[in-house]
Amino acid sequence: MSLNVIKKVIDLGDGRTIEIETGKLAKQADGSVVVKMGDTMLLATVVSSPDAKEGVDFLPLSVDYQEKYAATGRIPGGFLRREARLSDYEVLISRLVDRALRPLFPDDYHADTQVMISLISADKEIMPDCLAGLAASAAIAVSDIPFNGPISEVRVAKIDGQLVINPTMTDLERATLEFIVAGSEFDINMVEGEAKEIQEDEMVEAIKFAHEAIKKQVFVQRELTEAVGKTQKRVYSHETHDEDLKKAVYAATYDKVYAIASSASAKDERATKFKEVIDSYIETLGEDVEDITKSLAKKYYHDVEYDAIRNLVLDEGKRLDGRTTTQIRPIWSEVSYLPSAHGSAIFTRGETQSLTTVTLGSKDDEQMIDGAFINGYQKFILHYNFPGFSTGEVRPNRGAGRREIGHGNLAMRSLKQVLPPEDENPYTIRVVSDILESNGSSSMATVCAGTLALMDAGVKIKAPVTGIAMGLITNEMGTKYAILSDILGDEDHLGDMDFKVTGTENGIVACQMDLKINGLSYEVLAKALAQAKDGRLHILNEIKKTISEPREDYKPHAPRIIVIKIDKEYIGAVIGPGGKIIQEMQRETGATISIEEKDNQGIVQIFAANKASIDAAVSRIRAIAAKPEVGEIYEGKVKSIMPFGAFVEIMPGKDGLLHISEIDHKRFETMDGIFKVGDEVRVKLLDIDKQGKLKLSRKVLLPKPEKAQ
Repeated sequence: MSLNVIKKVIDLGDGRTIEIETGKLAKQADGSVVVKMGDTMLLATVVSSPDAKEGVDFLPLSVDYQEKYAATGRIPGGFLRREARLSDYEVLISRLVDRALRPLFPDDYHADTQVMISLISADKEIMPDCLAGLAASAAIAVSDIPFNGPISEVRVAKIDGQLVINPTMTDLERATLEFIVAGSEFDINMVEGEAKEIQEDEMVEAIKFAHEAIKKQVFVQRELTEAVGKTQKRVYSHETHDEDLKKAVYAATYDKVYAIASSASAKDERATKFKEVIDSYIETLGEDVEDITKSLAKKYYHDVEYDAIRNLVLDEGKRLDGRTTTQIRPIWSEVSYLPSAHGSAIFTRGETQSLTTVTLGSKDDEQMIDGAFINGYQKFILHYNFPGFSTGEVRPNRGAGRREIGHGNLAMRSLKQVLPPEDENPYTIRVVSDILESNGSSSMATVCAGTLALMDAGVKIKAPVTGIAMGLITNEMGTKYAILSDILGDEDHLGDMDFKVTGTENGIVACQMDLKINGLSYEVLAKALAQAKDGRLHILNEIKKTISEPREDYKPHAPRIIVIKIDKEYIGAVIGPGGKIIQEMQRETGATISIEEKDNQGIVQIFAANKASIDAAVSRIRAIAAKPEVGEIYEGKVKSIMPFGAFVEIMPGKDGLLHISEIDHKRFETMDGIFKVGDEVRVKLLDIDKQGKLKLSRKVLLPKPEKAQ
């Protein structure tokens, strides 16, 4: 069997290359490629149904990124020992690709479409997430699926003061900023990442640098499309239109919708009035009207809402709730609302509210990450919950979905930047944001509430962090635009941009941007960032009125942790055979004790609910790990008796020889009757020889007998 394998190579310009291959694997998919960089290989496939399902008026796109454990030479954990549901890390990468692809499909394309990306080989230094978008787009490029791409995604990072595309994992540890940036040949449409308090112009510079790399990758995909002969895409017809009905809906409803939009009403009142308009119009169509006509009328009415709300902003500078484009909704906040939590806060901005808690735990509470590519432990955890009642909906609670994972990750990245260094913070920290009300930007409310709760808990964060969601409205020609601060849910849904920016007083720490239009200029981006900074600082001043810096101490009921360092050689003595000693200490003191070797030292973490337990455990460990010092006096215990002397334990597990000649000033010929095992004896440590043997003396502590006259 002959294969028609086609390869294209992307030169990153620094000796590294990315290879795209098609025609070898998964040939029954509509499109299939393997993307390879170093030893990292991704298989991406795309399949789209020939026709759309009846009644579907959106794009049913699913994007799944999955890592095969064999790619890293590992066997999955768990009882089944097989790849299970997607991990949070895999979900986050799936979201990155989905957000980059979705805006580029034609608006009228509604066929079920599935993109699957699998990590099939892994190079520990080459991260696969920055290649996943390229692989997905390339798979679409070699198919006949309509797509207004290609696009690509790259990671841009600043390392040692230099911007780098797709850096190694080791180099990334030194980065002062790192963003995943996605875009087409002409535009950027997705940005997500974190930074160490950078300025706005530095962020724009990084995005521009990433876009240059994206353009090269898009050009190679165009070459690939031509090479496989897929320049002609499939013909489809997924929508039915009735232009007369459309004109009738506009004529009957536009003025009413515009009036409601400009009335500065609350969310629920506004939604009720909008619904009354379309319900009234459908009644005028008569009882015998066909379902398709009703469906089309609702579709056109959505377009009426879209146009009316946007025109209100562009023509009058007014928003649905009556604010100006730069105005932030009213804010109130409170800390210590929950008396039993280690830290808690309520943050409310307009109709969006987060109740956030902080819980302080021990090393045993660290989260284990057991992914194929990323594995290990993390001691800062943030969970975001979005129940149905927060938007007045009835929705079953099925656990965290992709939205919750994505929003929580953005808040986590923001707050992580200001946590104290690990050697100054012994706690595992869990932050939980429960969204109780939502009308836009609940992830940014989570950042603000998280900052307040951390300070309330006494965690010594470097600086408070706040966040804001920015929006954009443009006209069809792109000649007129409005940048909106602190967007509502409707403005997110009907607008052209959702740009979330978080930061401290000193600079940006994280961002997430999604664009639904083509043609965002860097001038507009810079203006949006400048306006976002003003908004962030306004919110910062508001939350500082509630609490401006971390509390002096943790709450009285918060657990206490002490970290002590011992010599590496004593780790085994503290643990004991089979863990006997450390288990006994935990049982008798009530403390939780963990120990690990780091930098040739034993790092012992003692976690307890009260000071007495901490002190008892510390005393026991110091006794085991203390070093005998020559010249010191010890209260020892006789462990065994030999003809030439006695072995005396001066510290737990540390015996020394008290020679028969060092027992007393008088001479003993035999050890009979001098000591018995268990006797306490006061001795001085005279010497420690090269083999570590201890030489003890009791005689030097006794007064010398007077000489006979």
